[in-house]
Amino acid sequence: MTDRVSDTHSDARAASAPSTTSWSPSPAGGGGSLVIQGYASLWGAADLNGDVVQAGAFADSLAKTGAEGVRMLHGHDGRAVVGVWDAIAEDARGLFVRGRIMDWSPEARLAQALSRAGALDGLSIGYRTARARRQGRLRVLSGVDLWEVSLVTFPMLPGARFSLSKAPA
Repeated sequence: MTDRVSDTHSDARAASAPSTTSWSPSPAGGGGSLVIQGYASLWGAADLNGDVVQAGAFADSLAKTGAEGVRMLHGHDGRAVVGVWDAIAEDARGLFVRGRIMDWSPEARLAQALSRAGALDGLSIGYRTARARRQGRLRVLSGVDLWEVSLVTFPMLPGARFSLSKAPA
C-alpha cells in the first residue's frame, strides 16, 4: 500500500474514562476549554482497513515534534483546528492523548458541544507511513510520522475513543 492519511484506532471493547467536565481559561480570552483524554491508537488492534500499529511506532515522530507538533482537528479537516494536544505518549496499551478542545471558532465550539453531549467521542490519526510490512491481509505499521489526531464520529479503529476529563491538561 502507499502512504496515506488514515484513520487508525483502537479496539471497540476498550474502556473509557469517566465523563466529567473540566474548564480552563482560553489563552485567546474566550470562555474556556474542554479537557479530553483517551487512546488514539491501540497496539496490535486491526482497524477496519486492516492496519495494525505496533508498539513503539510513534516514538521517532514524537521525539521530533512532541505533542506541540501534532494538530487536533475535527474530522481530518485542516481548516477545523479545534484544540491543542497537551500530552501524547506511548504506554503499554497504545497512544495516549490528552488535550483541550478550545472555544476559538464555530467548529471548536461545535466540537465542545458534541463532546459534552456524548455525540462525538472517536479519535483518528492522520499520518505518513515510515515503516510497514504485510502480514496476511494486515499491514503492520512499525514506524509512523504522526501529523494529527482528529475528533471523529466513526473512527476506523472503533475502540479509539476519548472521554471528558477532570484531570488538568
